[in-house]
Formats: sequence, structure tokens, C-alpha cells
Amino acid sequence: MRAFGTRGIRLVLAAFVAAAVSLAARGAQADQSVIKQPGRHPDYTFEAEPHMFFGFDPPGTRAGSGFGPGFRGTVELVDNGFVKSINNTVGIGFGADWIAFGNDNTAIWVPIVMQWNFWLSRNWSVFGEPGGGFYLGNATGARPAIYAGGRYHFSEQLALTLRVGYPAVSIGVSFAL
Repeated sequence: MRAFGTRGIRLVLAAFVAAAVSLAARGAQADQSVIKQPGRHPDYTFEAEPHMFFGFDPPGTRAGSGFGPGFRGTVELVDNGFVKSINNTVGIGFGADWIAFGNDNTAIWVPIVMQWNFWLSRNWSVFGEPGGGFYLGNATGARPAIYAGGRYHFSEQLALTLRVGYPAVSIGVSFAL
């Protein structure tokens, strides 16, 4: 039995898109573009992100998909990232996600990624995360990881974060510290 199948992931994504569209429609007139203004983003050194994690296809157990709580932390390494003419930052991200599968198996996914952030406006930022990770528990082994995500910023210190990629999808709250 699959704990959280493709249908569940689609429902979560649909709910997030609906929320994002309603938030964007509400604040679009007051939002201000900052992508061409390097350095105009929240001043932080660490981003803490508790989230819900929806994973699929772990190695070994044939468990299918599962979900559970997780945490991602990102340390900012470069304040004005690889492209000096735009508003971008680069950091290293790491975390741990506990995953429960429908067949009483559990695993912990430990990702390590490079996070490249692009600050589009005062309310929106997007990021890409290439990297890898490893599973511990009933599923063991290493996997490549690649994610893309976005944040809706309620303030300079608080954002709603969605991450989509392989091997997982997550939705959480980011705290810029």
C-alpha cells in the first residue's frame, strides 16, 4: 500500500498553486521588482526551514512513496552570487527528512545541495538546488538530487516555501536569521 501516491502529491501542488495565485493577485500592485538591483534582499546568514516532505522511490525497499516532517538549513556563502548584475545569492543547504511509507518502513533522507537564489521582487524569490543525498533506515543508499523552488515572502524574515524535484516535494516556512 502506498502512503502518499501521485494523486496526493498532485493535490498538495494544486493547493499550493491556488494559494500562491490568490496571494499574488492580492499583493501584485504593491510588489516591486528587485531582480536588477544586486544586494536588495533580506540580510541573513542562515535560513531555517521546517517543512512537510513528500518523497518517492527510495532505494532498496520498493516502498513507493511516503511523507513526513523535515528540516532544511541553508548557509549563505556568497551575498552577490555568480551573476553580478542581478540580485542573487549562493548558499549550501543541508537537512534531514523523516519519511513514513505505507508498509511500516521508514527512512531518513539527508540532502546536501548548492542553493542559488534569485530575488525577483520584494515578495517573491526562486531558487535552484543541484546536489545529492543519502537515505538511512529501511532504505539506504545515495541518490542525486535536483530541486527548483519558490518563496512567497510575508516579511524579510518569514516566507512560505515550495520545493519540487527529485526525489521529493516539500512545502514549509522559511525563517531568515
